[in-house]
Amino acid sequence: MEGLALLPFAHSQLFLRLPKVAAIPSPHNSNTNHNNTNGFVSLRPHRRRRFRFRASLFSKAQGVPLPQHQQQQQQVTANPNCVSGDSIRQRFLQFYASRGHKLLPSASLVPDDPTVLLTIAGMLQFKPIFLGKVPRQVPCAATAQRCIRTNDINNVGVTARHHTFFEMLGNFSFGDYFKKQAILWAWELSTSEFGLPPDRLWVSVYEDDDEAFQLWSDEVGVPFERIKRLGEEDNFWTSGVTGPCGPCSEIYYDFHPERGYVDADLNDDTRFIEFYNLVFMQYNKKDDGSLEPLKQKNIDTGLGLERMARILQQVPNNYETDLIFPIIEEASKLANVSYGFADDQTKRNLKIIGDHMRAIVFLISDGVVPSNVGRGYVVRRLIRRVVRTGRLLGIKGDGRGDLEGAFSPIIAEKVVELSTHIDADVKNKAPRIFEELKREELRFVQTLERGEKLLEEKLADALSSAERNGTVPCLAGEDVFLLYDTFGFPMEITKEVAEERGVSIDMDGFDIEMEKQRRQSQAAHNTVRLAIENGENIAENVRDTEFIGYDRLHCKAMIENLMVNGNPAVQVSEGSNVEVLLNKTPFYAESGGQIGDHGFLYISEGDNQPKAVVEIIDVQKSLGNIFVHKGTVQKGVVEVGKEVEAAVDLKLRQRAKVHHTATHLLQAALKKVIGQETSQAGSLVAFDRLRFDFNFHRPLRDSELAEIELLINGWIEDATLLQTKVMPLADAKSAGAIAMFGEKYGEEVRVVEVPGVSMELCGGTHVNNTSEIRGFKIISEQGIASGIRRIEAVAGEAFIEYINARDFYLKQLCSTLKVKPEEVTTRIENLLEELRAVRNENSAVRAKAAIYKASGIASKALLVGNSKQYSVLVESFDDVDAESLKSAAEYLLETLTDPAAVVLGSCPGEGKVSLVAAFSPSVVDQGLQAGKFIGQIAKLCGGGGGGRPNFAQAGGRKPENLSSALDKARSELMATLNEKGS
Repeated sequence: MEGLALLPFAHSQLFLRLPKVAAIPSPHNSNTNHNNTNGFVSLRPHRRRRFRFRASLFSKAQGVPLPQHQQQQQQVTANPNCVSGDSIRQRFLQFYASRGHKLLPSASLVPDDPTVLLTIAGMLQFKPIFLGKVPRQVPCAATAQRCIRTNDINNVGVTARHHTFFEMLGNFSFGDYFKKQAILWAWELSTSEFGLPPDRLWVSVYEDDDEAFQLWSDEVGVPFERIKRLGEEDNFWTSGVTGPCGPCSEIYYDFHPERGYVDADLNDDTRFIEFYNLVFMQYNKKDDGSLEPLKQKNIDTGLGLERMARILQQVPNNYETDLIFPIIEEASKLANVSYGFADDQTKRNLKIIGDHMRAIVFLISDGVVPSNVGRGYVVRRLIRRVVRTGRLLGIKGDGRGDLEGAFSPIIAEKVVELSTHIDADVKNKAPRIFEELKREELRFVQTLERGEKLLEEKLADALSSAERNGTVPCLAGEDVFLLYDTFGFPMEITKEVAEERGVSIDMDGFDIEMEKQRRQSQAAHNTVRLAIENGENIAENVRDTEFIGYDRLHCKAMIENLMVNGNPAVQVSEGSNVEVLLNKTPFYAESGGQIGDHGFLYISEGDNQPKAVVEIIDVQKSLGNIFVHKGTVQKGVVEVGKEVEAAVDLKLRQRAKVHHTATHLLQAALKKVIGQETSQAGSLVAFDRLRFDFNFHRPLRDSELAEIELLINGWIEDATLLQTKVMPLADAKSAGAIAMFGEKYGEEVRVVEVPGVSMELCGGTHVNNTSEIRGFKIISEQGIASGIRRIEAVAGEAFIEYINARDFYLKQLCSTLKVKPEEVTTRIENLLEELRAVRNENSAVRAKAAIYKASGIASKALLVGNSKQYSVLVESFDDVDAESLKSAAEYLLETLTDPAAVVLGSCPGEGKVSLVAAFSPSVVDQGLQAGKFIGQIAKLCGGGGGGRPNFAQAGGRKPENLSSALDKARSELMATLNEKGS
């Protein structure tokens, strides 16, 4: 599509080349002249405007150096007629770069903010600056931020503008310019840079913000009729119950100006779209709700890239812009449908795939892998929604003939292709993204058909039950949880399918089941507390701690603060737990996976004898760079203002250094052995071991683990000197240094290099020479989540201890078995084979005993039905195990002959119930299914189960309920077969 491009400024008119097919329509603007012969449109400023554009403001960032990734983008978007989404992003950034803004890269979708799961707004990376927790690094900045929001997921594909993934273009001022300049630039960007007709733009302001109203009206020249005052819910931003806040102002584009001004509603999506939001942070909200002016006023803005692309590309919705539509086209090919001729539901499904695939690719690229918790659940839910939607569209397999293949990686290729100017690193991670998608889709497909069948059965039961009882159909919470936990159905998909059938779901019941699961897997976590009980924050009065621990392990320091149970103290006596804040310290505080140092603080008196001693057992880093030394007063009294001798435990520090450097070698070895695309997903550097989590789709083979150990021990033997230097972040990345997942870096970073092997950004402590590591041994490798593996290993002193312990255990084993070390494996295999033979013999005896008992009760079968044609036998078998119970049921069914129904139960152990149901073909033909039937009976015993229509097993945890459960089974079978046989 031919697009908008800025042409030379002449006199008082701005000339723009618009598409010749249809210029941005402005039928009611008397100041807009159309010239259809050359495709130009002349846009004159509104007569009431006092704001005058200057020629210098129209320059395309001339003389302003751009970051490398922006220079690359400029080469791509050099076409003067381009109005692509990429060009809109570039022009926005250039506009603000030429006005003194520092261009900063998009932050990761995984935020450095524990209060939110994912990056939901452009301002999130600047939140600590806005809240006054960290000083500003630049006076103003501009970004193109990748964002994820799933709260409106059900509106995706329904409305013209809702997305899970979107880009927010933003300009930010940290105490630099404020309201007037923000408004003037926003208008200039919209009308001059992007050429939007001024008479198509409406503005909203906060109802009490007279200043903003006056600026829009008098300075910009927007007519009163197109400025709307809105209330607090729409146009007032707050950071929380208290803290920075302020009014907002928004710019809307009007698709239908012919409807006039009367009763115009900015929330009318058929007419308006909000594309630019300006937040004026000018107040501090106090505890009593009152507002006081901020000393430093800030600007936070957001312009929706997809929305601006929709306006400039003149398409009916965001999905049909060049940012998303190529993905939709790819899905259309696989589904063998034409988007242009599709019905509304098909279009909606294609839009869902186009939207969700963007979110999925960028989430996985930023290190999020599918799982059942947190961010992993978000990406898993999106993937499974794409897979189910693809099936609804008729996509089979990979959509290209391979029925065993996956289609999502094929669509992801298009997303990666479009990602160049959003995040160039996505292409480097593409193999891992495709592999993750393929694995997750195929895994879901394996359970999808079974889950869909079960869901259909549950929905049919719910509808049938509601019809019989005259109630509203509702799916039980435990059934929703079963689908979620066993079949991998996200609750939202179950709800979506149920609603399509007119069935609600029991959310309370589902939440109860989820809470049970959470309690089982809940893990405690530690937080550093600096807020004292009366609400005062001690961190505000404490300077950052000077860390000298890279070069020295002991020093003299001053006690600046003491805390006991979170409360400030002047002195702390012997036996008390205490948190000590020093002006400087050699103690390393836990960060980057490495645990904090241990050691002692000594207060001396006279003759160098310690007057007081504090044993330090943990060091944590809090707000800014404050080190909190946690320990116990072992002797004497410690007081604020006293000088201490701070001494780190040398042996434990050496253990940590060894394990940290070994972790770097492990990552380098993994990249060599299993591929460069693998990356760190977490780590622990402790005194007794190291733990390294990484992205990989399968268990490592024994040969691969052996190769990794061989590489690392070879590097240790090479006795290589490490190099540590501090350099700008950009230089470090250019040099090839690896940044750690989830870590946030300043402009200056510390780089640790093992020459020829590894180079990483790292603030941890390390050995001087690889020979200090002495030896390395992997002790375990396992999966901890979908697509995440974990290696635990030991090095240095811990390596020696591990080898000695294993040698001791082996000697004991040899002594017990009376064999040589090399004969241990053969001897154990022989013993296991003997044990298996004895167990099989025992099982056969138990099965024969159960069949013998069954032969004695076959005569107890009840005959039911009109002609007494059905044999029903329900009995308890005391403590018979599940396998023997199965043999007994099979024997009885064969003995009684068709038609017959057998249900047996037993209590094979404390707190255990075993159940089995066996139905002959004629009984199954009457609509009775063993799996369904025994599953309901098992619930009475606190369990569950299922199986085939003719044979099923179940279990439970309440033996005391077995008798009543079997009575229930007998009565239901007799009632059903009497009814069917009449």
